[in-house]
Amino acid sequence: MAERSGVAGRAGPPALEVRGLNVFYGASHALQGVDLRLDGGVLSVVGRNGMGKTTLCKAIMGLVPVASGSISAYGRPLTGLGPAEVARQGIGYVPQGRRLWRSLTVDEHLRMVARPGGSWSPERVYATFPRLGERRGNYGGQLSGGEQQMLAIARALLANPRLLVMDEPTEGLAPVIVAQVEELLVRLAGEGEVDVLVIEQNIGVACAVAENVSIMVNGRVNRTVAAAALATDRDLQQRMLGVGRHGHEDAPAPPPAAEAAVAAGHGAAPAVVRIYNANPVLPTRWSQPTPVKRLEAMARVLTAGPVAGLRQPELRALAGPGEQVVLVAGTLDTKGEELRHLRDLIRSAGLPVRIVDLSTSGRHSGAEVPAHLVAAFHPRGAAGVFTGDRGSAVAGMTEAFARWMARQTGIAGVIAAAGSGGTAIVAPAFRALPVGVPKLIVSTVASGEVSKYVGASDIMMLPSVADVQGLNRITREVLGNAAAAMAGMVRARRDAPPRAEDKPAVALTMFGVTTACVQQAAALLREDYDCLVFHATGIGGQSMEKLVESGKVQGAIDVTTTEVCDLMMGGVFPCTEDRFGAFVRARMPYVGSVGALDMVNFGPPETVPDRHAGRRFYRHNPQVTLMRTTAEENAAMGRWIGERLNRMEAPVRFFLPEGGVSALDAPGQPFDDPAARRALFEALEATVRQTAARQLIRLPHHINAPEFAAALVGAFRALHGTPRGARRKEARR
Repeated sequence: MAERSGVAGRAGPPALEVRGLNVFYGASHALQGVDLRLDGGVLSVVGRNGMGKTTLCKAIMGLVPVASGSISAYGRPLTGLGPAEVARQGIGYVPQGRRLWRSLTVDEHLRMVARPGGSWSPERVYATFPRLGERRGNYGGQLSGGEQQMLAIARALLANPRLLVMDEPTEGLAPVIVAQVEELLVRLAGEGEVDVLVIEQNIGVACAVAENVSIMVNGRVNRTVAAAALATDRDLQQRMLGVGRHGHEDAPAPPPAAEAAVAAGHGAAPAVVRIYNANPVLPTRWSQPTPVKRLEAMARVLTAGPVAGLRQPELRALAGPGEQVVLVAGTLDTKGEELRHLRDLIRSAGLPVRIVDLSTSGRHSGAEVPAHLVAAFHPRGAAGVFTGDRGSAVAGMTEAFARWMARQTGIAGVIAAAGSGGTAIVAPAFRALPVGVPKLIVSTVASGEVSKYVGASDIMMLPSVADVQGLNRITREVLGNAAAAMAGMVRARRDAPPRAEDKPAVALTMFGVTTACVQQAAALLREDYDCLVFHATGIGGQSMEKLVESGKVQGAIDVTTTEVCDLMMGGVFPCTEDRFGAFVRARMPYVGSVGALDMVNFGPPETVPDRHAGRRFYRHNPQVTLMRTTAEENAAMGRWIGERLNRMEAPVRFFLPEGGVSALDAPGQPFDDPAARRALFEALEATVRQTAARQLIRLPHHINAPEFAAALVGAFRALHGTPRGARRKEARR
């Protein structure tokens, strides 16, 4: 057989590019965000029956309507064109089932489609397919299956296409005819006259004619692998295509050797496990030992770890280069009228806008970003979203949308209109966007407790007043205001002059009782740093750590860790169990202290739990009641914080103010308690594994003393160095 031809060095746009293609048959979602690329030569597409291969061909040829996505050939868009217009673009088609006229002869078939002046003529066809020359006077109904397939291919070639789309060209053919079709495809690619997309069920043919093979599963391209790897990987064939077994069976678990190879690979190049059969032929009493070379040649190859060419869901660009768009997100199956109204209002304001459908019903909505395209980003694909159970479907779409959003670029702003379920779906994805990107949710739950939706982000929530259920005089007013607010924020952000961010940012945590310390530290830093102060009320600490992990701040002085008190003792401003985790993961040098660990925050006195009767309290204001932590509680907090300091790999400087940890913990103040401080410090010293890099530093000062603030700043500068801007100032002096 002739050697397959590649496309090395080929310039220009790809022969065929399909991006985010969605096709529906009624309510059935046949193609679910298909992405496919043929740079040139031959690309094979394989898959079990019903996976969408023929629908893909029909969509390329304009024979079925495309709901969303794009198709282009050699840089020219095909989406929306009819079959005749697609053919005029130089696309030939060999349909499944041949589609010949029984009452026309072979010669009449060919003369009817022949174009004068092209490289392919009836004479060249007869030279290529001598059997057709012998049967030129026979009618279509008198030809064998192989002869009919030759005629179908010849008919397509006579249009002299640049790209040939072939759907199951070897279906039902005798092996000798299959070999001839293989030879023809290899020769076509080798001559470079035509590029070929081959849809095949025959794995041998698919791997023989192309260098790469795309595998379709459940309406999408699951992966693209090298033909040589697929041809030898029996396990992959069985798992993805059901080759050699019933298609509905699950693949067997890989042998322990394969699992070990996967574990060792950790995402590196795929390991190959060879499985040998000592008796490839059933032995008899006269059998001779099988040569080692034969055993090696007949070994089954199992790919362990990532398969070459494995394709994760690929993103469709939301906008052109340099362009940003507003996203309107929500469940179009229940909020379609309201979401389209928002889109139209934003579009009328002159901004590009796209609707992202987050419906879990599985029905087609016509959105620019359909629900199935988002659902594909779930770790288990769309099957993890469209479960048929509302609770699990909402949870699945929430995770899929957050993962989809995390990979997007070109977003000018995001807006949603939703009830409680829709708000729960959009909020985590909105929170994943950087601070500053406009985020607005019109919601029925916006007038209640919204911290679980807003979290540590800058989401704006607007009460819908009336339920988000159809357009009326109230919802039109509210949605109109929301659209105008979004348009105004996006335009203001877009048109704002660029700001020179010449100072690195440093985060500081503060409570009312540590204000003096933070103000003094900020004054010492402000000339060289942009000081960002966070109120340690639970969300404040989370916001600070989110900026640390996202790289938005270059350092932090975590003076006030009081949120740990509320987490461990049930106060109203708790941190999460992940407090300090951002510093661990970011490997950022850490400077911190025990600010306000003397108090637990509650609401008005009547809200304090009865179990705390008899404790020491301080009424900060009518809405805030503070409770002094005990020595036992301080020891527990010291151990909890110390364990997290031990996980930090970057340098740590954690300061212990012997004079008191807050304005209320000082001589003569309500929460002065040397025993509680001693228990806290000793627990920290017993827990923290101190090294040259990880240090606890006791100072004989109160936390709000100028000397303590100066020590914090000195340690911070020693760990982070001098900013470049400050060095330039010093040089000028």
